[in-house]
Amino acid sequence: MSAQRLLIRGGRLLCPFTGLDGPGEILVVGERVQAIGENLPDEGARVLGAEGLLVSPGFTDLHVHLREPGREDEETIASGAEAALRGGFTTVCCMPNTDPAIDCVPVAEAVLRQAAVAGKAEVRVVGALTKGRRGQELAEMGLMWRKLGISAFSDDGCGVADALLMRRAMEYVRIFDGLIISHCEEPSLARGGQMHEGYHSTRLGLRGIPAAAEEVMVARDLILAELTGVRLHIAHISTAHSVEMVRIAKQRGVRVTAEVTPHHLIFSDEDLAEYGTDLKVNPPLRSAADREALREGLADRTIDAIATDHAPHSREEKEVEFDGASFGAIGMESAWPALYTHLVDTGILALQDVLAALTCGPARVLGLEPDALGLREGARADILLLDCDDDYELAAAGFASLSRNCPFDGQRMRSRVAATVQSGAIKYQSDKPRAAVRQKTGSKRGARSAAV
Repeated sequence: MSAQRLLIRGGRLLCPFTGLDGPGEILVVGERVQAIGENLPDEGARVLGAEGLLVSPGFTDLHVHLREPGREDEETIASGAEAALRGGFTTVCCMPNTDPAIDCVPVAEAVLRQAAVAGKAEVRVVGALTKGRRGQELAEMGLMWRKLGISAFSDDGCGVADALLMRRAMEYVRIFDGLIISHCEEPSLARGGQMHEGYHSTRLGLRGIPAAAEEVMVARDLILAELTGVRLHIAHISTAHSVEMVRIAKQRGVRVTAEVTPHHLIFSDEDLAEYGTDLKVNPPLRSAADREALREGLADRTIDAIATDHAPHSREEKEVEFDGASFGAIGMESAWPALYTHLVDTGILALQDVLAALTCGPARVLGLEPDALGLREGARADILLLDCDDDYELAAAGFASLSRNCPFDGQRMRSRVAATVQSGAIKYQSDKPRAAVRQKTGSKRGARSAAV
């Protein structure tokens, strides 16, 4: 049986992996890109028309919470993987703060099995650093790596307070060149806080979380990473001083990377004036000066990746007074529209920088082989069609995610994901696609074709 053929025709190809930028066509055979060029043969191929659209590699999200097992009312692996496709994320890394925690082979196997059954976005598992994420005893990291190939570990949602335990975790993971993803928060400094400590927390009468709560742990983990030689990734970086410490550590040769969320790039603590609980996130939205430093850090590649920290919550956990609301916001389906509308379309960040932070940046963090990725011959065909000439109201009510705690809900947006191709298959098309899919019935260009 011959492999399925797909021809993407008519768009602007923009690939941060290869530097490609210009018009062209992409021929996909099976799961791989077979050819990139112009006037490619279309015999027997489905044609995905991309006229007027941007064609990009698929996005990778380093930081999502899929809640299964334990809180399937908030999200399941299947619903989260579908939300990922709608947001352009062909690969996502799920964090281990589930119930039970993903701290051993059986739980990790169950997650991977559910992801395979769903057959949507690729789901990679981040294993727990410590048993139960309690910060007391190392989890079965070696077994998860040896049996399942899991090589990234985190106690995300909890900072590992014990410095010696963190050192031992780094030394252990360094044996197989694994990745430590650090939730940098010193718990005694952050305890009881509701938002960033500063002028606005005082004005609103809310207990603050100081920038130092993050920065103390960033400093400690950078020092330990330099000592042990481990690959360290700083999750959801949020302060100017943290960015500067990562910049200096990179100059010193420390093997460190960092990610920032769309909401930390776009909002600041001033946006909490109405006590909106969808903006109650951890780490908290920081000052406008911190936000500017995050943007500068992304532009100069001190910050390697944009990750959503997609954190679904039930209505009961969010539609309450601010003090009692859970931390977190969903973000996979709103990330690209929000980033383009607030940062690219306004000229704050370059389109290429944002795309790089969603594609080759995360790949570099994960240690993936760049020559096998992107818009190039032989690469896995994870490809997006992005409509950057639109005007619509983002509606969380229509999301695939089971939760609705989106801080961008109701905003006017300028871009959307028109189609997502994952491993050579069209896995998602917008309800309002400008792209048209056709089955070729003849070998000549322009031959009459039937709608699919």
